[in-house]
Order: sequence, then structure tokens, then C-alpha cells
Amino acid sequence: MTLPNVSIEFFPPKTPEGVEKLRVARGKLAALQPKYFSVTFGAGGSTQKGTLETVLDIKGEGHDAAPHLSCIGSSRDSLRAILQEYKENGIKRLVALRGDLPSGYGAFGEIRYANELVEFIRAETGDWFHVEVAAYPETHPQARSPQDDLASFVRKVNAGADAAITQYFYNADAYFRFVDDAARAGANVPIVAGVMPITNYSQLMRFSDMCGAEIPRWIRLKLASFGDDTASIKAFGLDVVTALCERLISGGAPGLHFYTLNQAAATVEICRRLGG
Repeated sequence: MTLPNVSIEFFPPKTPEGVEKLRVARGKLAALQPKYFSVTFGAGGSTQKGTLETVLDIKGEGHDAAPHLSCIGSSRDSLRAILQEYKENGIKRLVALRGDLPSGYGAFGEIRYANELVEFIRAETGDWFHVEVAAYPETHPQARSPQDDLASFVRKVNAGADAAITQYFYNADAYFRFVDDAARAGANVPIVAGVMPITNYSQLMRFSDMCGAEIPRWIRLKLASFGDDTASIKAFGLDVVTALCERLISGGAPGLHFYTLNQAAATVEICRRLGG
């Protein structure tokens, strides 16, 4: 099996030890020759400085980097300044997101939705950035309906998005259905499949509850049955996620975007099994 385009996601480390651990993990993941590394952005810009520093580290190592940019809690002036800083540093990719409203914020900010953020990026910078947006095969947890969520996605594409990255999922049918529905609605951009390796049961359940990703019952029960047996959890997780990726690749997914949580081992092993 030929491995498609791979991209890798990190979060900005908060300590010097975290910076060093990420540098080591990044070195291992670089062997996969990813198309780019993306770096997340905290609510209301809470990790903006860390995002820039991590992006510049990645770029300094000779890799393409794609910072996340969130409009929630941000002013047009602050977003304009961030875009200018990225341009000055030669960054050519962005992941444009609405983001989550951080606690303590009483208002969304001057730009409320991701499609408005994409429009703002295009108005300010033209075609300088390759802009990725988010897609939700299992429907955004705050959407009123799947139809409303699809309409929101189409607005982001029409605003000028070049491609999309999905939330992670473990049901390939949901991904393929979403891709088909988006195409029928006129949103004809590559939709890259988001992949979350399974290494920790409680962590996976916590993340999935927050973001609305469904863990199929058979996977949940199997993971729960292992208790504290982390080796069995990791081995089962590798089998499940590798099989999911094989189906995505054979079904024509244009790429795989790995949510690594700043760890390398599981993503490297999955890609090795896939032929990378």
C-alpha cells in the first residue's frame, strides 16, 4: 500500500522540557517526510507566542509549518499583526479555525466564524497562504443539525479555503459520506482525514467527549476491558487505527493528518505498517 500525503499536528510546549521532548519526537516523525507540521493555537490566543516559536523551530529545521489561527477572542488588528508576522517569517500555510471561547471571555471578538476568518485572510494577504479549514464527518458538537454543519463547511470553502482537515473519527463510513455530501454541495476541495492514534483509554474518552468524536461501542468495550494494561491498549490501538487508515487510503482519501499529542511512536509505527 502506498502511503498518501501525511501531515503531523503538535501543540506548543509550555516548558523547556516539553520543547526538548517535542524536538526529539519531531526528529522521529520527520523520517515520514510529512507534507507539513501544524501547530495548534490556544483559545483567545493564549498560546500564540508558543505557536510562533514552535513554527519557527520547525521552519528552521527545514520543514513546512502551518500554524493554527483562531478568530475567537481576537480583534482584526491582532489578527492582522499575526498574519504579517507569519508572512515576514516566510510561513505559507495556515489552519484557519473559529476556535473555542475561552473561560472569562464574554464575547466572541470582531470575527465570529471561520468563514469570516478565511475571508479576512484572503482580503489581507491574497493568495499568500494555503488555507486549511476544519471538517466534521460526525457533525460539529455545537451544530444544530448535520445539514447546518455541512452548510457551514461550504461557506468556509466558498470563502477561499484551499483544503480541509477533518476531526478524528473511527468510522470510515462517516468520512466517505461527508466527502460525498460536500462534493454534491459544491465544496470541491481535498478533505484530508484526521487520525488520532489510540494510546490511552481515559485520555481518548475525555478528548472525544469534548470534540464530539464517536468511539464505536466495540472499541470502547475492548479498551475498557484492558484496564491498566497499557501494552494491550497500545497494541489494540495500533491494529484498529492502521486498519482504519488502510480503508481510508483504499477509498481515496487525499491525505492523513495525525493528531500526535507531541508523541512519535504510534504514528511512526502506523505509517510503517502502511508502507511509509
